[in-house]
Amino acid sequence: MTEQETAGETGGRKLPAKLAGHPSVRAVLAARSAGDRPAPPPVIDADWLRALCLDAGADDAAAVSLDHPDLAGERAHVLAALPGTRSLVSLMVRMNRDNTRSPARSVANQEFHQTDEQVNAAARTVARALEGAGYRALNPSAGFPQEMERFPGRIWVVAHKTVAVAAGLGVMGLHRNVIHPRFGNFVLLATVLVDAPVSAYGQRLDYSPCVDCKLCVAACPVGAIGKDGSFDALACATHNYREFMSGFTDWVQTVADSEDAADFRSRVTDPENASMWQSLAFKPSYKSGYCLAVCPAGEDVLGPYLDDRKAYLDTVLRPLQDKTETLYVLPGSEAQRYAGRRFPHKPVKEVSGGWRPPARRSADSSGTQ
Repeated sequence: MTEQETAGETGGRKLPAKLAGHPSVRAVLAARSAGDRPAPPPVIDADWLRALCLDAGADDAAAVSLDHPDLAGERAHVLAALPGTRSLVSLMVRMNRDNTRSPARSVANQEFHQTDEQVNAAARTVARALEGAGYRALNPSAGFPQEMERFPGRIWVVAHKTVAVAAGLGVMGLHRNVIHPRFGNFVLLATVLVDAPVSAYGQRLDYSPCVDCKLCVAACPVGAIGKDGSFDALACATHNYREFMSGFTDWVQTVADSEDAADFRSRVTDPENASMWQSLAFKPSYKSGYCLAVCPAGEDVLGPYLDDRKAYLDTVLRPLQDKTETLYVLPGSEAQRYAGRRFPHKPVKEVSGGWRPPARRSADSSGTQ
């Protein structure tokens, strides 16, 4: 085989003469013949992979097979992103808890954005190392999915939370955030796709770190989280993601529908416009990460809640409940009724959320005949 490769044959197939004579091709074949570029091990060592992830900046990591039954819904999407994927590596980076809990959205959002950058950087480092070891690897974005041609459908490459739970890094809480047994839900996630099996995969947790405190229910300003485990995703997205995707569409529709500057200024307040500009100029701002902020679950997090639950409520939950802020709701929605009833001191604003197309104007109202 060595003689064949140096003579311009690889993998049992003869290369065209012009290609075989190219300096780069000759260098690759010569390196193979000398044993300088051995094939990577067919199975990735799990301990080596975990150490790689932690060295890259992850606080925890575990791998899961693409054949895991809980990932059946991810399989087609993963294989479209990286054909030949065999394993997924879930990475987790901790957030600073008190930053996340701050009623000042500038503090909380900065924490989200910086942690997002860190977990993306860690995943990219892992993917590069795997590629350097001879594997094919890919790290989709940890957040801010960009497959917007699918909007408002699935706009992400891989569901990081689903992968993390299957890999045993945590359990999905009532608030639809992954709760790590030690770090709680103060984590952000990324996933690396790789085209090889791993020697050992993570095992799904056999218990939930959630302590069933229902503080996430109490903290949500639009009632998106039900005590019975129900979740109103539309209410959550309409408010929390006001300055993302659909909320931006709604804001633009308001601009288009306004008769003049004075009419627009009567519809949208100066603080709202300034916040939208800041999101466009810097990074989009979450309106409420309160469900995550108040969660006491996780061994590193739970102590203060156990020591004095009243003090925990007064210092963590109450400031978020008491904050005066605009709540964005769909007209006639349960979120609108809940917000008005539960938080009368928080102004409520009806928006389309950008989910619904604007009503078509009649010939008379549009000025045409």
